[in-house]
Amino acid sequence: MSSGSTWSDLTPRVLSAVIMVVIGGIDIYIGGWPFSVAVWGVCGLMTWELARMQGASSPLMLGLLAAVALALVEIVPPLVGSKLPIVPLIAAAVFVGMGQVVRDRHIYVIYATWIMVGCLAMLMLRQVAGLGWISWLIAVVVVSDIAGYFAGRMLGGPKFWPKVSPKKTWSGTIAGWIGAGGVGVGFAGFLGAGLMLVPISMVTSLAGQMGDIAESAIKRRAGVKDSSSLIPGHGGVLDRFDAMLGAALFILMLWTFGWMPGLS
Repeated sequence: MSSGSTWSDLTPRVLSAVIMVVIGGIDIYIGGWPFSVAVWGVCGLMTWELARMQGASSPLMLGLLAAVALALVEIVPPLVGSKLPIVPLIAAAVFVGMGQVVRDRHIYVIYATWIMVGCLAMLMLRQVAGLGWISWLIAVVVVSDIAGYFAGRMLGGPKFWPKVSPKKTWSGTIAGWIGAGGVGVGFAGFLGAGLMLVPISMVTSLAGQMGDIAESAIKRRAGVKDSSSLIPGHGGVLDRFDAMLGAALFILMLWTFGWMPGLS
């Protein structure tokens, strides 16, 4: 592969990334309803892409249903004083989709649930834990991705999991862990988490990479290169946020069990 083909996607990738950073950064900083609406929309788009890959008869309807269900999960509990609506709302959205897909229904159920719970974790981190924590998580995933992208292309070497993700190398994977550790160092004092945030950041990077690989496996099984073509240089929304879903779910698990230093 020539160097030109190796870097051919860099320009659209960078331009798209800049636009996403500006728009996403404003939403994240403001928080509140603007952030919630953005996450609901992203959830709907990712579900739409998943439904298309699984051959659903009405993928757009399923995407809208997922977005509405996530919105109700966030809106309804404060009105009724209970968190019970979370499970039935997510389950209803997922099982309606299961009835529409024509192949690998178990994959749709698992991954559609993953999408909705991962987006819920992002909402909780911003709206409950605060701006600092959501900024840390995003920084871990973004720095890990950037470090892995450049290290993988400049250093190359053995593939991490060639049957599932043929482009991912061990050099890029390890560079991602190192970059995430650096983010942990930078945020440790600011978040009051101490140096335990460094190994947690590195494992969070690994969780994000596993999210990336899981989506790659679904795409290979569906016989598609990208989940869609909505984002130039990145493919689909799911292609861009798959690692974020894996990382967010991992942090939600740690947070639920009280294993996140500085985050009660």
